[in-house]
Amino acid sequence: MRRARAGAHADWVTWYGATGGTPPRRRGDAPGTPRGGGSGPDRLELELAQAAVAAVEAVGGHAAAVYLRSPSPDLLKLAVLAGLPSALFRPWWRAQVNRPLPVSEVHRAGRAIHFADAEEAMRRFPQLMAGLPFPFGALYAPVAVREQRFGVLFVLRRATPGRPVAVDDRHRIRTAAHRLAAALGALADDGVPVEWEGEPLSVQLPALNAPPVRTGRFSWDLDGGDFTADEGMRAVLGPAGTDAPGTVAELTDRLSPEDTVGLWALARQATALEHPVPRRIRLRGPDGVAHLVEVSAVGTRLDGSLVDLGGGPLVTEASDRLPYGVLSLDRLCRITYLNTSAETLVGRARPHLLGRVLWEALPWLAPGTHEDHYRAALIAGTSASFVARRAEGETLEVRLHPAHDGVTATLTPAESPDRALPAPAVLDPDAPGALSERSSALYRPVALAIALTEAVTARQVSAVVTEELLPAFGGRQLAIYLLDERHLFLAWETGFPHGFLDRFDGVGLDARLPGVETLTSGRPIFFESMEHLAVAYPGIPLDAHVGARAFLPLIASGRPVGSCILGFDQPRTFSPEERTVLTALAGLIAQALERARRYDTEAAVARGLQDVLLPHRLPTLDTAGAVGRYLPGTQGMEVGGDWYDVVATGDRIALVIGDVQGHGVAAAATMGQVRSAVRAFALSGNDPQQVVSGTNRLLIDLDPGQFASCCYIVLDPATGRTQAVRAGHPQPLLRHPDGRTEVLDLAGGVVLGVDPAAAYPVTEMVLDPGAVLALYTDGLVERAGRDIDDGIEALRSTLADCGDGPLHQTADQLIRDARQSADRPDDIALLLATRWV
Repeated sequence: MRRARAGAHADWVTWYGATGGTPPRRRGDAPGTPRGGGSGPDRLELELAQAAVAAVEAVGGHAAAVYLRSPSPDLLKLAVLAGLPSALFRPWWRAQVNRPLPVSEVHRAGRAIHFADAEEAMRRFPQLMAGLPFPFGALYAPVAVREQRFGVLFVLRRATPGRPVAVDDRHRIRTAAHRLAAALGALADDGVPVEWEGEPLSVQLPALNAPPVRTGRFSWDLDGGDFTADEGMRAVLGPAGTDAPGTVAELTDRLSPEDTVGLWALARQATALEHPVPRRIRLRGPDGVAHLVEVSAVGTRLDGSLVDLGGGPLVTEASDRLPYGVLSLDRLCRITYLNTSAETLVGRARPHLLGRVLWEALPWLAPGTHEDHYRAALIAGTSASFVARRAEGETLEVRLHPAHDGVTATLTPAESPDRALPAPAVLDPDAPGALSERSSALYRPVALAIALTEAVTARQVSAVVTEELLPAFGGRQLAIYLLDERHLFLAWETGFPHGFLDRFDGVGLDARLPGVETLTSGRPIFFESMEHLAVAYPGIPLDAHVGARAFLPLIASGRPVGSCILGFDQPRTFSPEERTVLTALAGLIAQALERARRYDTEAAVARGLQDVLLPHRLPTLDTAGAVGRYLPGTQGMEVGGDWYDVVATGDRIALVIGDVQGHGVAAAATMGQVRSAVRAFALSGNDPQQVVSGTNRLLIDLDPGQFASCCYIVLDPATGRTQAVRAGHPQPLLRHPDGRTEVLDLAGGVVLGVDPAAAYPVTEMVLDPGAVLALYTDGLVERAGRDIDDGIEALRSTLADCGDGPLHQTADQLIRDARQSADRPDDIALLLATRWV
């Protein structure tokens, strides 16, 4: 299992990004991995890094990432981030599987997601765009193989408004994900745990079409006149049918007149020089491009060195003459170059800056309030600018100009030095609540608010707060108390010692406790340490933690709902911004809990109504048997309109199953009306077509604004004669006495409640003794990311494998997987019937 290692692979990441090569092989590495010195990455890191880089190159992106499953089954963690500094994306290091985010949905459903621009992304994933409001396109693909879901691979690239993601690019990202999945599957087969626990690994993208760097040397014997050039010089200056300089005359032919004079002047002065004196000249290649050559002379020798970067010489003096600062950053925001003016403006010399991350070298340029500007440049590829203030008080305007392989930043003195700016931040990564975490928390409220709107039960609200709010602020403990009849009752806790909070459960509003007083006063209470809490409330029981505490009132539209406690492992301060944000979030949490209370009340009524309407006992016959099963959905905890029934009509039995569209009290009430109508029509002696047609017209006359599917089958146990009518419902299954199992092909009409003139044809067949009919609702065969036909085929296969055991055992086996699932989006109804004679 991969665990965080402090400073892991920093050198390898830089080297890999610069060369595009593979790090050294270590003991236990995959076959074919190059050998060499150094520790290098482990096998899992290597596969992930290579996949991210390959995905960027495949679809023309500028960044890529891989999310991997973690030891927690409900949590994905960002494992690799290529082409972006991970510190800027701390809020997205974790992704809850059940959240409405593209990464979560792709992993959950097993389907790729692509969007070409921000407008499309906003329509589908507003919670994502609340934190990243920039124009960009993205391609997401699941990383899965052989039923193993490892995670998600995705690539960011420039937005293409009005132009959908091309089919070829969709194929390429899918292929890259499949290759990664195959590699991870091989690791898993070798016993390597494919999980991620630590911080993400940053990878620098290799430069596109980087030309090779070539070098050359020549030497001139000033006494003897001999001139020699090495292979490197001939390779640079001799292509295209032109010989490289082989004599001094041929060398000077490649020089401008000014450089020719300078070269000869240096040669004449050499004998008088005690130390080499360097000079720079430019040699024209066969293509006319000038190459920078550094020459030095002393005594009787003159030597020259040429460096060819492939695209012309690196001339730093050009930028050194500019009156404003220029810094070059790679995609991980490390400083690769700065000119003289930049050194002056930032007050630091090149050796202290090169190779360091921008905001680590210059803390006053730390993300903080500038974070979105960095993200805009790196994600959207658009220029951004902001004003920052040095610790000494000087204000500078910073402009960011991004490209595929990095960012150029310019620095100029701000026109209005006295403009209001935030105080310079001090970046201390070891301090509790460091800037990288605090700044993350300050823009999370919008995304958290969206997540709260999708939580419909008190438990779901508490889970959202645990999963989203605590990580954003670095919290470790959470407790939520709800008010009921002037007492606070513990509704949710995490992180506290077992049983510690029980003593506070049910306390009255007259108790002198911070959790009570924050609600009665309506004001949040913050303690920077447990010592401060003990001083303010002498004698209060304290747990073993020594960290800070925040007590927040939960008040919705002026009505007290309860109180929320946030705990931290270490002492820390709460900035004014954090206090404001936490207080506002407490109001959102209170509103969500109040809404959940109303929902829970409605759900309880609907559950009771549904329980009354579903049959508690099916009729028994000597010649036939029937067994029913019902499972409520677990997503949203809403009550569905699924039902089943068996009606004895003389010497025959009617098998009924149906599904009312929608959830909640209205769906349960409509289900009761439809079930009663079917039963009444059946007991009145109507044939199957009349029963279904009559129920259809009645549902339309009632006009509940809902519709229902239904399958109605009448069986004569004595003869096996069967008449079936289907109204928009899934086809039943039939297992023959010999074990052969098929999906029936019953003629059908539209769902009930839509067309008063709809026709419902009857299909007749004969049920052999020992055969089993299986009627079900779509909740049993529908799964996210799977075609319903595949679900029906899986159910048919399971029914075929059940054999001829008791009917109740067959029913239990058919719903076994669904019963064990904690993630059922819909209700499930199942009805089995068999003929014994």
